[in-house]
Amino acid sequence: MSHETARYRPNVGVVVFNKDGRVWLGRRAGTPPPHNWQFPQGGVDPGEELLAAARRELQEETGITSVSLLAAAEEPITYDFPPEHRRSKAAHGYRGQRQTWYAFRFDGTDSEVDLEGHPHIEFDAWRWADLHEAVDLVIPFKRAAYEKVVAAFRHVPGLLKRPIQPA
Repeated sequence: MSHETARYRPNVGVVVFNKDGRVWLGRRAGTPPPHNWQFPQGGVDPGEELLAAARRELQEETGITSVSLLAAAEEPITYDFPPEHRRSKAAHGYRGQRQTWYAFRFDGTDSEVDLEGHPHIEFDAWRWADLHEAVDLVIPFKRAAYEKVVAAFRHVPGLLKRPIQPA
């Protein structure tokens, strides 16, 4: 890992598609509107495999476990923390986050979503949306990263028509 890469916190992001090709968005708890919606994401524990981290973060933040892997972004996506958002992560010397993104098909029902199932509540509401909507709903400093996520997974709704083997 290069020195520059080491300045970015290892992170995973998850885009969950329902059978209609819409994506799961969560409203960040305690964050004022209008840019307070995002995909599940989170840090990677030392020694943890990226896909395992994605599944863990998805379950912790949303309660969702009934998913099948559809795709992974070809390259990690980075973003920098702006000065006004440099809290605990930046205090540990991180400039931003280096995210590996995964797309999953949701195989469960909406009743599976449990935003209060983990002690640290990330989201206080959720909804299904069109993939491209996420770019305008996320906090502005993540917008360029979300544009790359949308481009990486633009093809995924076409995959939903095919049978997927659980990963």
